[in-house]
Amino acid sequence: MVRFGVSLEAGLLERFDALCVERNYASRSEALRDMIRQTLLEERGKQDDSLATGVLSLVYDHHRHELSQQLTQRQHDARECIVATLHVHLDHHNCLEILVLRGASAKIRGLADSLRAVRGVDHGMFNVTSSEGE
Repeated sequence: MVRFGVSLEAGLLERFDALCVERNYASRSEALRDMIRQTLLEERGKQDDSLATGVLSLVYDHHRHELSQQLTQRQHDARECIVATLHVHLDHHNCLEILVLRGASAKIRGLADSLRAVRGVDHGMFNVTSSEGE
């Protein structure tokens, strides 16, 4: 471990300390390490050829005309990037679909964007992380 000092305005430090408590960090150091790791992963994920793993969640009304078929077709077309899927019936109309994606960062981001853009998808969120060790 290497120690270093950080200077912050009092108000910013108060908000940071509140965040540390809210997220149950054992220390400011652990919170900073977590935030630095996350930022570095996000930056690495912008490199199109880096290997990445991500989770895509989609919420949609499965009664919408041909929506389920369109989503399924796009998934079959990119099956080499899909590690696993989970389909949950939220209520009579709405479904939550969760996909674990793995491959070149640009490719899985493109697939996530393609699925989120299908007309009728109410909400989509993509979270990506690196597959390579730090």
